[in-house]
Amino acid sequence: MVTNAAVVGAPDGSTRSGVRGTPGSRPGGVRAIERACYLIGAVLIAGGLFHAAVLVASGDTWTGPVSWRKPATFGFSFGLTLITIAWVGSYLPLRERGRRLLLGVFAAACVTEVALITLQAWRRVPSHFNMETGLDTAISRVLAAGGGVLILVIVALTVASWRPMPTVPPSMRLALRAGLLALDVALLVGAVMVVTAVLDVYRGDQTAAYAVGAQWKPAHFVPMHGVLALPLLAWLLARTPLPERSRLHTVALAVAGYATLCALSVIESAAGIDPLAGPLAADVLTALATAAIVAAAARTLAVLRGPRRPTT
Repeated sequence: MVTNAAVVGAPDGSTRSGVRGTPGSRPGGVRAIERACYLIGAVLIAGGLFHAAVLVASGDTWTGPVSWRKPATFGFSFGLTLITIAWVGSYLPLRERGRRLLLGVFAAACVTEVALITLQAWRRVPSHFNMETGLDTAISRVLAAGGGVLILVIVALTVASWRPMPTVPPSMRLALRAGLLALDVALLVGAVMVVTAVLDVYRGDQTAAYAVGAQWKPAHFVPMHGVLALPLLAWLLARTPLPERSRLHTVALAVAGYATLCALSVIESAAGIDPLAGPLAADVLTALATAAIVAAAARTLAVLRGPRRPTT
């Protein structure tokens, strides 16, 4: 059955249908909500870079619950994540009203998190797990609630990524699904960190609360940005002369390596093992997983720099 929906060329080399709710349905390409998220993300990154400069200029410590490191790293990380989610979401089969709602809520939560962390940094008090005063308690609770909002939005986008996406190549579909699942893991670990630390605070053990954050930090960090790296790899592969089957195999290799690293980080954090002092088996698996990711990236870059040939 032939419809009158327009079909336009997509940036990933595929075609995108103009049917409502599918990626690329807007003739102009970038939607207004996505453009707003890109702008807000850029502002958050700029704020992170500013506080990185403050950190260097002041000679402040890099570690500890009170450091200019926190507004620097959180600003950069949340800004990059917001931009990534807006871009990744452009491929997902969402109705436009739902897309605006999810991205708008996600952007508001990102801004709130970074703003409150920055406020506490300028007040020179801890931002997380701080119940010293009424204001500190309220800020800690808002930060925890904001984390819950982020989890709900990412779960909704993950569910949407498993819907049929006939206009998105299999390699990009795999990258989107794997990246969002990894981000789910990162946010779930973050929730475990918050709940465990808050319980420690209520028991009167503030030191244990911060120790929990340090213990789970690798498991929170490693799965965090696969949602950008894996789709970016698929996007670059779409600009090579490789056939889609080869692109899919390359993305699958990177996904396998990245999934292994994520699993190792979670297991080691749960067991309280220092990633730099783990058992030999973990080191071997880490080396193999890293080699798989490097091989996939190297192949992509090599083909991109090579002579262009017609795609089979």
